[in-house]
Amino acid sequence: MRSLLFAGATRPDLVAKLPRSRPDAAVVDLEDAVPADHKEAAREAARRLGRELAAAHPSLDVYVRVNAVPTRWFAGDVAEGVDPTVAGVVIPKLEEPAQLAALRSALADHGLGGLRVVAGIETARGVAHVERLLDLGVHAAYFGAEDYIADMGGVRTADGDEALYARSRVALAARVAGVIAVDQAVVDVRDEEAFRRDAEQGRAMGFGGKICVHPRQAELANAAFGADAEQCDRARRLLAAWEAAAAGGVGAIEFEGAMVDEPALRMAREVLARGGA
Repeated sequence: MRSLLFAGATRPDLVAKLPRSRPDAAVVDLEDAVPADHKEAAREAARRLGRELAAAHPSLDVYVRVNAVPTRWFAGDVAEGVDPTVAGVVIPKLEEPAQLAALRSALADHGLGGLRVVAGIETARGVAHVERLLDLGVHAAYFGAEDYIADMGGVRTADGDEALYARSRVALAARVAGVIAVDQAVVDVRDEEAFRRDAEQGRAMGFGGKICVHPRQAELANAAFGADAEQCDRARRLLAAWEAAAAGGVGAIEFEGAMVDEPALRMAREVLARGGA
């Protein structure tokens, strides 16, 4: 899940355009993108748009983001806003295992028990409990930095250090649990260079993809979290050199000026996996 691209359920024009930038996953949003006084009316649209998008684009994973479990909209969102043909649901601001149990119960009650769950970790309590939450069988998790900083009473800065601890903890918990980790959004949709830098840092931290709030960001995320031909070629050459050395009983080699051992081999294999090689 290199790119998780969102559009509001009240904007069918934007939802229809979601596949154009080739995101790995598209989200029809009932939460942040829909004002409070439009949420109930948006449910029918979310269900219809999700169904139509999934039918028209079978290779695209389509999700619906419902409102958080403690809100007054949650139960109605699950009952009326989620079509059984979509890939799954996104549950924002997940904080307690009991909330995940409530989601699963609600999904089962409406014949949706087979859908995937993407967990939003975006509050202080969610970060504090992230290891427990991600060990409960979710498909993926994203780190929502803006909500997290607001919940902490913090301030957003250009270097992003205020989110580094929580961001790292989500990436680590996801790796331990074996689930996909999706990195924070970049809300300035005009600054592509800032998005590239942030995506590269997220990739270096172990995230597998990124929240996208604009179609162009999905294209940038796919590039950042994939692997190009040059990277794949280098990985293949490194692995070939290692295999040749190992056949001769050598346990570590020098490749392009750097010593290579097992961690470097794992990273090379990861590059090939990201590149689809």
